[in-house]
Amino acid sequence: MKKKAIIVGSGIGGIATSIRLANKGMDVTVFEKDERPGGKLNLVELGDYRFDLGPSLFTMPHFVSELFEISGKDPAKYFSYKEVELACKYFWEDGTILKAWTDSEKFSREVEDTLGVDKKVIKNYIRHAVRLYDVNAPIFLERSLHKLKSYLSKDLLRAGGYFPRTDIFRTMDGANKRRLRHPKLVQLFNRMATYNGSSPYKAPGILNIISSLEHGMGVFFPVGGMYAITMSLVKLAEELGVEFRMKEEVKEIKHDGKKITGVRTTKSEYASDLVVSDMDIYPTYRDLLRGVKKPTRTLSQERSSSALVFYWGIKSSYPELELHNIFFSNDYPREFQYLFDKLDIVDDPTVYINISSKESPTDAPEGHENWFVMVNAPHNEGQDWDKLIQKTRSNIIKKLSGLLKRNIEDDIAAEYILDPRLIESKTSSYQGSLYGTSSNSMFAAFLRHPNFSRKLDGLYFVGGSVHPGGGIPLCLQSAKIVSEIV
Repeated sequence: MKKKAIIVGSGIGGIATSIRLANKGMDVTVFEKDERPGGKLNLVELGDYRFDLGPSLFTMPHFVSELFEISGKDPAKYFSYKEVELACKYFWEDGTILKAWTDSEKFSREVEDTLGVDKKVIKNYIRHAVRLYDVNAPIFLERSLHKLKSYLSKDLLRAGGYFPRTDIFRTMDGANKRRLRHPKLVQLFNRMATYNGSSPYKAPGILNIISSLEHGMGVFFPVGGMYAITMSLVKLAEELGVEFRMKEEVKEIKHDGKKITGVRTTKSEYASDLVVSDMDIYPTYRDLLRGVKKPTRTLSQERSSSALVFYWGIKSSYPELELHNIFFSNDYPREFQYLFDKLDIVDDPTVYINISSKESPTDAPEGHENWFVMVNAPHNEGQDWDKLIQKTRSNIIKKLSGLLKRNIEDDIAAEYILDPRLIESKTSSYQGSLYGTSSNSMFAAFLRHPNFSRKLDGLYFVGGSVHPGGGIPLCLQSAKIVSEIV
């Protein structure tokens, strides 16, 4: 008889886990409270404008392809993508514009021509970031940090030899100032801390490993948009026999004090041999696990940042903008001080704009564009969000209008707003934090919740709030780790 596995939540990590467990011969059911799968990786449509709701940057597509390959399927028949040459276009208030090409040679020439920095500086920096990934990924990203056997490998010895160069005892900002020197380059690479909801002035320098994704491995665009990743994986899972039960919320994970016995949903009770929670770890313990002692130290860690996103249907075109664009604040340290210390949004925030219609014209009417406009926001602790949203919206429009020399407000034809409160209610992300806990300490990786329970046999955890962290690549890696532990 097949073992029965239940997945709580259909985020990218939960879907990937269902595929891997189905490949192990298990009978897998995924329960989702929403009407559509995907969790944060979802979509919204405003008339003729289509937007991806969650992640907008796609890197390391081989992690997606791997799920098809282990299932004996041709990835190209389900999912396709194209490489994007320009990782991001950067704008500063003083008029400086820099194109960050994914090709290191081209990028280094751009930096030399625009900022007057010897191109060897960027080449050496990217080479270091790639080396950081190659040495540390097998330990910190591909294995459980909470199993002894993970430390009994040649990879650990290899990483130990590179340890003095990891900048673990420096902040990202400190490491970048040492390696890059030029303030605009430091700011550009400090931004990578936001990819896991942290501050470059607190997070350890080893997190400069993140730079290797864009500038070492490339940036890609999924045909059909980011939500195409979700739908292609759901299709694969269903072909493998996975059952998706939409609009059926899990209310309790059942156990006998020693092992998992099943779940109780809004409709019925279901027995299972194991349960994998793709729900944020905090509400998993708070709402679903009764009679289980909570890991207080883990759950009390500093939360990651959240986001305030304006989805704007723009009734015009802006040829000076690219797929990914950043408009930097003048005072970056102050921005992060507000974000993590004051739990507020500074008056001059860094603004990110993603325009998928640059690559997928059907995402907006002809001659129009779909703008995903995001600023980093603190997690939700009861701030006056309505007031903060209006103030920030006004500041964003003022900033963009000044830099682009056009009145942005006049071009906004449609609008949808996603704030930390809505992120929390729609995705069960505690306090609206996008990545669970922040990485604002050198020990943060070890303090993330493991992918398994030490108290209940048959209980596992996947997704951005547990090891190894948030973002599509790491969520897919967490699914792989869970399947290997199972």
